[in-house]
Amino acid sequence: MRRNSSDIPRRLILAALSVVAALSWTAAWDQPYPNRPVRVIVGFGAGGPDTTARIVSLQLAVQTGQPFVVDNRPGANGIIGADLVAKAAPDGHTVLVTSSSIAVNPSIYKKLPYDTGRDFLPVSQLAEGEAHIIVVNPSVPVRTVKELIALASKPGAKLAYGSPGVGNTIHLASALFNVRAGTQMVHVPYKGAGPAITALLAGEIQVMFATAPLSLPHIRSGKLRAIAYNSVRRASFLPDVPTVVESGLTGTEMPPSWHGMLAPAKTPPAVLAKLAAEVQKAVNSPQTQERIVAIGLEPVGSTPEAFRKLFASNIKRFAELVKLAGVEPE
Repeated sequence: MRRNSSDIPRRLILAALSVVAALSWTAAWDQPYPNRPVRVIVGFGAGGPDTTARIVSLQLAVQTGQPFVVDNRPGANGIIGADLVAKAAPDGHTVLVTSSSIAVNPSIYKKLPYDTGRDFLPVSQLAEGEAHIIVVNPSVPVRTVKELIALASKPGAKLAYGSPGVGNTIHLASALFNVRAGTQMVHVPYKGAGPAITALLAGEIQVMFATAPLSLPHIRSGKLRAIAYNSVRRASFLPDVPTVVESGLTGTEMPPSWHGMLAPAKTPPAVLAKLAAEVQKAVNSPQTQERIVAIGLEPVGSTPEAFRKLFASNIKRFAELVKLAGVEPE
């Protein structure tokens, strides 16, 4: 006797559908990666990790034959962009390029929309930065750290320093300086490094602990004055600028800043390995290295495991520095 479809047990239908779904899933992952444009989320505006993301993305597009499209989602110290990636499909076609500020956020914000340790997979540290350069608007009558401290310590002094937002490494370095120097400079957060440096150039704020890529062009043009380098050694690109230590103040140094790429958790190992290999190849290409060095950074192109260790150690170290700087979690 002939059966119609309604006579087939429901469990057999579900089993067949499961097999079809599994085969389709497997076939999808068997496709070459990347098989369509890759979205590179940057949680900041122009400057900073955005510049590094664009340099590396250009080379990745050449290598893979697929566009790596930088998508800026500034705001909340990179949290908006990071959250987009944390919740994106874990297929390697949405990645995050961020600064080391992402390792500060767990100690600054009481509640994040993602888990920093669980919701991301390190792909590669793209570049390492030098220490921060203390720069002032030329209208500020200081040329040394001692003069800056003296001016900031005067009754009624209204010196303000800017940063790309609450909790990033620039904010933390500035707050730590305030504690060590006994000054009361006011923090003014902006929606990115670009707007912050623009405010400094316009005289809206007076001081900034800036990165080399952000500030060197303006220092060289005379639009900003570098008064110190926040390290124990002078910068090779600013040999005439003394260190903060030379200026008589210690304990203000920060871990070296970095720019790195992260993928959503649960990204398949094969996809992560392919992405990491392409990123390392891109960063190690002569043209990419030349461009990264030109903006004052050191090319790295680390393995996922090396970046994972750095990321974890930074989260711990920044937690200690946040407490030392007296920055209250929001």
